[in-house]
Amino acid sequence: MKRQYITAREISEIMGTSQGQAYKFIRQMNQELKEQGFLIVAGKVPIAYFKTKCFGVEFEEGEARQQDTAGTGAAV
Repeated sequence: MKRQYITAREISEIMGTSQGQAYKFIRQMNQELKEQGFLIVAGKVPIAYFKTKCFGVEFEEGEARQQDTAGTGAAV
């Protein structure tokens, strides 16, 4: 099974922020998902949702994992 979630450590690498700031981003995105009726995982956010919110791009199923972000080496 493919990995579906991204962690604060990975977000901090991609965004160039501290892990504390990454957790704030995750809390905000998880709150939005919760308000839309989705189940959430504390401390993680779905990769596709993260990419949509941060880069404004919608990804097809399976495509999100194939894309590398800005050469960071972070597997998202």
